[in-house]
Amino acid sequence: MIEIKRFTIEDKSIAEQAFSIRRKVFVDEQGIDPNLEYDKEDQSKHYLLLLAGKPIATARWRETEKGMKLERFAVLPEFRNRGFGEIILEEVLKDVKLKGKTIYLHSQVRAVPFYERNGFHKEGKMFVEAGIEHYYMKFNG
Repeated sequence: MIEIKRFTIEDKSIAEQAFSIRRKVFVDEQGIDPNLEYDKEDQSKHYLLLLAGKPIATARWRETEKGMKLERFAVLPEFRNRGFGEIILEEVLKDVKLKGKTIYLHSQVRAVPFYERNGFHKEGKMFVEAGIEHYYMKFNG
């Protein structure tokens, strides 16, 4: 059974489950500095995807001067390529579409095909963020 919880950082126990996923994916696996990884948490709306009660994926979004920025999409390695990223992305999009503003994200190069399959397109040149190559991508939907 799949369940998606929406939360803010005030929900400490749920936040810690999501942050644990992000720590494993971004800090441990990709070597991102924890000081860069954990920022703007209080400005963001967060999501946690559970499979049979086990936290396996997370994401967040926040409003910026450019629109609605989707961020921190992370799926535990053993659950990747099984559709869970798309499930959590659909939930996030369902919420941010209601705002009627530009929806965008900074995609790691290796994730570009995933976002292209899900309605985003690249704009501009590749750039480096947190030591990793990215593209600015905008939602077409």
